Amino acid sequence: MSFFDPLPSLGKPRVWDVGALCRAIADSLEARFNPVTVRGEITGFSRAGSGHCYFSIKDAAGQLRCAMFRRAAVAMDFTPRDGELVEVRGKLGVYEQRGDLQLIVESLQRAGQGALFEQFLRVKAQLESEGLFDAARKRALPVMPRGIGVVTSLGAAALHDVVTALRRRVPHIPVLIAPSIVQGGEAPASIAQALQQLYDLAARKGTHGVPVIDVILLVRGGGSMEDLWAFNDERVARAIVQSPVPLISGVGHETDFTIADFCADLRAPTPTAAAELVAQPRQAWLDGLEAMQARIQDALLRQVDLQAQRLDAAAHRLGRPSQQMAQQRLHLSQLQQRARHGLLMKMQRQTQNYQGLKADLVQRTQRRLQQQGQGLQQLQVRVELLNPQRVLERGYSVLTTQSGQVITSTKQAPVGTPLKAVLADGSLDVSVTQPKLL
Repeated sequence: MSFFDPLPSLGKPRVWDVGALCRAIADSLEARFNPVTVRGEITGFSRAGSGHCYFSIKDAAGQLRCAMFRRAAVAMDFTPRDGELVEVRGKLGVYEQRGDLQLIVESLQRAGQGALFEQFLRVKAQLESEGLFDAARKRALPVMPRGIGVVTSLGAAALHDVVTALRRRVPHIPVLIAPSIVQGGEAPASIAQALQQLYDLAARKGTHGVPVIDVILLVRGGGSMEDLWAFNDERVARAIVQSPVPLISGVGHETDFTIADFCADLRAPTPTAAAELVAQPRQAWLDGLEAMQARIQDALLRQVDLQAQRLDAAAHRLGRPSQQMAQQRLHLSQLQQRARHGLLMKMQRQTQNYQGLKADLVQRTQRRLQQQGQGLQQLQVRVELLNPQRVLERGYSVLTTQSGQVITSTKQAPVGTPLKAVLADGSLDVSVTQPKLL
């Protein structure tokens, strides 16, 4: 029952205490209006440290103060912003300390969100039944893109975030931007047209047959369901599934989902995250290349050591140094040239994209080859010492028959046998006169 009597007293007018009058008005509002749902535009929104929210809703004819306590605020699935049209449900009351009319908000949602969400579900169900969301048609992202296409508004913060992330992580990869309207009635057609421009580029080949772009980012910053509605449009969805290269959708915030997310090969929670998915840091690749360089160098050094051991074994097996040494010198020279050539060719293939590392690796390898060459020269000196010619120069000679057969026993040369004595500077014809046994 209300304590406020709107009819005038027949006698002396009643004198109200301020607090009593405020309570009477509050009781009357409770009985007449509550609960109440109001549509209006948010203004002056703030959230206190306690978690309570304070704002006003207004239209062209009036304004109403609102308070939303923490227990109701935690149930909101979005952050209200000034200027946003909302529907508020709650109870009218009077804040007695100031005598202000206020609405205690129990729930708050964007105006028209329910109808839009129903439409979203209808479009989603239709496209899903046609197979546009099938996981089988999703493609893996390229490990190292040769070119990145971006569809977004030129004035959007999302473009700045994406370009900043790509410049920081992969400044060497070209980025091609197809500008588009991303909000409003013209946005779906504009997005589809921008995507087609990138599809045409993806079909072209650049230098050495490399694709101009091999991945596409479709990005936009956060906003209300109305702001993101273009990405729920059927035209955009069908354009996305026509992409000849993997396409990443990075629309809105992490909690936002659009039809574009389901059609894309991969969904990123934010535009920056979309850029990071296709841009592994350059340092990670340099570290991998350095590890690969170390493995190649170790393998080549092992091969050089193996060849050196084979050369040592060949030197020990030499029986006729004069002829065989020439062959071994030629073989050693060929091995040295092949090792140097093979080393340089492998290093060029492995480091063709990293010219700085290539120079360092070739320089290290050349120093190693020089060391090996010095070792080979030392082997040649050692082999040269085994040359019979040097033995002959010390006063020895080799006896052979006239046909060239080497005499190693007195039994091979009876008395009177004509022989030839090979000396350091020539040969002498001799004859056996009296053999002497040791």
